[in-house]
Amino acid sequence: MKQIVLLLAVIVGLGTIGFTNAQKIEISQDAMSKIEFEKKTHDFGEFEEGIQATTVFKFKNTGNAPLVLNAVTPSCGCTSPSWTKEPVAPGEEGEIKVVYNSKGRPGQFTKTITVKHNGEGGTVFLNIRGVVKKAEVAPEPTVKSPEN
Repeated sequence: MKQIVLLLAVIVGLGTIGFTNAQKIEISQDAMSKIEFEKKTHDFGEFEEGIQATTVFKFKNTGNAPLVLNAVTPSCGCTSPSWTKEPVAPGEEGEIKVVYNSKGRPGQFTKTITVKHNGEGGTVFLNIRGVVKKAEVAPEPTVKSPEN
C-alpha cells in the first residue's frame, strides 16, 4: 500500500512539473522584446586629434517584454560605451553613449560596438567612423643666452 501511494505521488509530481514547464515555454514564446535604434551608424566627420568624440545611440523596445542589454562591447580600447543598465519596458526608450578617444590616433577610423540583448535577434552592431586630423605641434621656444 505504501508503494502505491509513493508511486502515485511521484506520478502526480512529475505531471505537475511537466505541465508547469509547458506553460512557461508557451508564455516565453509569446513575450519577446525587440530593440529598434534611431540610427546604427554615426559619422563624426573630421575633427582634431585629442578630442573625446561623443555620440548617443537611442533605442526603443518595440516588443512586448522587458528588454535587457546584457553586454555592450567596443572593438578596441579607444572606444568607451556606457548604457542603460535597467530593463527597458515595452514602449520605453534607452540609450548607449559612445566616446572615442582620438589622442595619438590621427587618420581615418571605423569602430564597431557589439550590443548583446535578450530580444529578437540577440545581437546588434553599431558603428562609428571619422577622420582625426593630426594636432599641430607648437614649436619649442628658443632660449638665447644673454651673451648672444
